[in-house]
Amino acid sequence: MLTRRNAGKLIAGAAASTTLLGAGFGSARAAGEKEIKIGINLPLTGADAEGANRIKYGALLAIQQANDSNAIPGYKLVPWVLNDATSTAGQYDPAQAATNARKLVADPAVLAAIGPEMSGSGKAMAPILSEAGLATITPSSTNPDITNPKFASEFDPSGKAIYFRTVTTDAFQGPAMANFYADVLKVGSVYVLDDSGAYGVGIADTFSARAKEKGIKVLGRDRLDPLQADYTVGLTKIKALNADSLYYGGVMGAGAKLVKQAYGILPQKMPKAGGDGLLAPEMLTSVGFPAAEGWYCTIASPHLTEDPQVQPFVKLYESTWHTQPDDYAITSYDAGLVIVNAIGDLIKAGKPVTRANVRDAIQASHTKTLQGEVAFDQYGDVVNRTVSVFQVVKNPNYPLTDIIHQFKYIGSAPTS
Repeated sequence: MLTRRNAGKLIAGAAASTTLLGAGFGSARAAGEKEIKIGINLPLTGADAEGANRIKYGALLAIQQANDSNAIPGYKLVPWVLNDATSTAGQYDPAQAATNARKLVADPAVLAAIGPEMSGSGKAMAPILSEAGLATITPSSTNPDITNPKFASEFDPSGKAIYFRTVTTDAFQGPAMANFYADVLKVGSVYVLDDSGAYGVGIADTFSARAKEKGIKVLGRDRLDPLQADYTVGLTKIKALNADSLYYGGVMGAGAKLVKQAYGILPQKMPKAGGDGLLAPEMLTSVGFPAAEGWYCTIASPHLTEDPQVQPFVKLYESTWHTQPDDYAITSYDAGLVIVNAIGDLIKAGKPVTRANVRDAIQASHTKTLQGEVAFDQYGDVVNRTVSVFQVVKNPNYPLTDIIHQFKYIGSAPTS
């Protein structure tokens, strides 16, 4: 299994055999080989499509490498990609995510899934997946409620964890940025916004609670409608309050408009930040410079795209998909590795490859991945709780849409 230490060797070998863009998923396989479907549910159109497609590519790469290397003898993995965005919502749509979940559980060949990207989709999908015992691994959904045992009757009625993560939750991501505001930026006050979605509300809540604990005065909290075009009235109010800083919980549907409009109203030197919903390609393409300049963002995982040991993966990803991976493309790839490892463990143990057994194997797994060993607690949350901080800083040496170099890595966020 791939580890960070031997990533170069194994990725280089895989590059020679991977045919992902051509006939890779439809290539001829050994007679009598059984198929296992792996669902992939993401918002592939709308406001967050660029980031979602990067996540998709990471998952597909892991699946194809498993097939090419015969990692699961006697079986072929077949991805089933579903879009949970709708034109009505303009972004992810929880109702569509629920429909997709029902499609996945209705097909007995689907034994595991990767996704969703968004926590609003996760809240809609989790109870459906739970009733069917179908495990999914999200590379980016961070709302803590979904795996919180206090809400098990709502999101996990079966009583067994089915919602696993290769990222940590907003129980850590939101407070980490509040720590950064207090300990590094030394702000005295903040105004908080969210986009009304499950992720945005949740991360804004946890940020606000920790900010107050750290002595930062929360001057107010407003909720943005992602379908609304104009946020200038609220931004003008924030300016009049002389807030030291701004924090936004949400994704790019509302976020792109907020960042653009804040540039013309709020002081340029005012610290402004959001969670991983803003660390997205759309921050550079839909918003761009100068409006995006200076905004801080976090991700709920280690930063790896610039790690020398991960460069073989980055190069293979770029040569395969003709675009850059972000860190959640890596956590998606890692989710695929966990699934492959779990199924392989079942075969080695001589156990039937069923949904229930795949779920159990994922729960018990300790998989070597690009981010190190991935293991889960009893609720499905990843044991590693690293939160990374970035700032959008224009780097003239790279294209302005370069997601690796236009988001400057600041470091791991303070933990207390």
